[in-house]
Amino acid sequence: MSKRDLKKYLTELNKKQLEEQIIELYEKFSPVKTYYDFAFNPKEDMLLQESKLKISNEFFPQRAASGKPRRPKMRRSVAQKYIKHFIVLGVDPFIIGDVMLYSIEIAQTFSAERIVKQDLFFKSMFTSFEQAVIFMIANGVLEEFRTRILAISNETTRQNWFNREEFSAIIERFEY
Repeated sequence: MSKRDLKKYLTELNKKQLEEQIIELYEKFSPVKTYYDFAFNPKEDMLLQESKLKISNEFFPQRAASGKPRRPKMRRSVAQKYIKHFIVLGVDPFIIGDVMLYSIEIAQTFSAERIVKQDLFFKSMFTSFEQAVIFMIANGVLEEFRTRILAISNETTRQNWFNREEFSAIIERFEY
């Protein structure tokens, strides 16, 4: 069904029928429920804290109930899932930018403490960095994050990441 067909169908319904359909969608589909829950009670601060906790647990997991330390999974996908979810919900771009940079900063904290040998780790952090800068430029919030962006780039140099030049190139593009 096209959007035009949907609009035509909805205009044919009366208010009660529309209400019934929306309630049915709300009950049947969790993304619809999530959207309406957020639309009427946007606890952005709570979502931000929850996402930061989950992202940090990817690199610095809590001990298991047995007391044994858990191995870090270092999955970029966890942060990407939250970022995508926030974009779909229409969360403030400042909060999305904060999560984007936080995921890179926590990864850098991890790599400062432990040796990371997988090139894929560094490549994925660069991809996250590039996406974050593009997102911030597109949403007009780059200036608010300039200090953190520069700090991330400087940290790649300090830690001698093999792709540190690529990070610096991104900085050079938006500084001139």
